[in-house]
Amino acid sequence: MTNGLDPALRAGNRSTLGDYAAQHFRWQVRERVGTIVLDRPERKNPLTFGAYAELRDLFGRLAYAEDVSVIVLRGAGTDFCSGGDVHDIIGPLIGLPAPELLMFTRMTGDLVKAMRACPQPIVAAVDGVCAGAGAILAMAADLRVGTARSKTAFLFARVGLAGCDMGACAMLPRIIGQGRASELLYLGRSMSGEQGLAWGFFNQLVDPDGLAEAAAALARELADGPTFAHSITKTMLHQEWSMSIEQAIEAEAQAQALCMLTEDFARAYRAFAAKSRPVFEGN
Repeated sequence: MTNGLDPALRAGNRSTLGDYAAQHFRWQVRERVGTIVLDRPERKNPLTFGAYAELRDLFGRLAYAEDVSVIVLRGAGTDFCSGGDVHDIIGPLIGLPAPELLMFTRMTGDLVKAMRACPQPIVAAVDGVCAGAGAILAMAADLRVGTARSKTAFLFARVGLAGCDMGACAMLPRIIGQGRASELLYLGRSMSGEQGLAWGFFNQLVDPDGLAEAAAALARELADGPTFAHSITKTMLHQEWSMSIEQAIEAEAQAQALCMLTEDFARAYRAFAAKSRPVFEGN
């Protein structure tokens, strides 16, 4: 037995993703920080059918990854993501029957579900174009670092679609407010970096040349923290959207009691008593 759990069961559920070979984007793990780089800079890093599916599957696998504590999501070059590839996705969707269209829209929604369900905090590093499904990916992250030249646009209305795509009508108002979200979703206008910071979409703005470094530093700070407790925080931030205050207080009482059983909680106390900085290990 290991920590009260049969080794075979642990092996069957836990995994490492440092050697995962991504097909539709770049992926690497260093010091418990996993980095996803959308890597088609010549076309502003658009998503393909394969990229949607592989991102969904990777975020799903992260629930069992022992070697990843935080995710950084960014684009190669000077843009984040221009959304679904016009020729590889938008064109083929024209003329498909309703059941197949619903399969596609459910698949893209499953990507956001997987991002919100994975226990690791996600840091989006947003520069340049961040549009359509790219804006959704940034929205679905937990923290966002942007630049003054970033332009975030939920463009669905401009291509004849509703703004209610991949959870936008549920999540965006909670981040920037109902009125501002309504403006972006109805009109498809771009949100500048300065607006995104003032409205609470971005946690900070940095110079474009320092974006990758700033996102990595934020991820490093998270990875050095109590990662099990961080995963509980992420879960509660998401689940409490649909709870009453009374339900939320009770859920948080149970969650905090669980965190008090961790070694990290004891390490923090011992470090405080010794007037030193705690070194968290995520257990």
